Amino acid sequence: MALKVELKPGEKLIVGSCVITNSDQRTRLFIEGKAPILREKDILSAATADTPAKAIYLAIQIMYVEGNVDKLTKSYFELINEMVRAAPSTLPYVDGINNEILTGDLYKALRAAKKLIEYEGELLANATSGGTRISEDRTTDGESQRS
Repeated sequence: MALKVELKPGEKLIVGSCVITNSDQRTRLFIEGKAPILREKDILSAATADTPAKAIYLAIQIMYVEGNVDKLTKSYFELINEMVRAAPSTLPYVDGINNEILTGDLYKALRAAKKLIEYEGELLANATSGGTRISEDRTTDGESQRS
């Protein structure tokens, strides 16, 4: 079964080691075969991998596109170990990513890494606010509402 991809005008797509850029019109592609495929919104560059979780995502992205896990294994595990040391609560996310890599499904590992990026954003937002974000019931973290 072919993968159907719709591209917006000017949108980019990686298929294997090739970057495809759409023209000025919406385009629908049907892709058959086995090749790594990433839409522009899912692609990180070294410049945009500006947090530890994004650096992990970038390492997995390179493994996926190049089809070579061994090339970045050492760097990947250094990044993972730093992340877990700095934020032990990320361990369940890291375990999920590692399981996908071990089973050879690097695309699913990328999806799991996106969840890690989202969680990292929550941690950073909470740290920035001093851990006193107001919840929906108008209490601060850790406080109960008093009547």
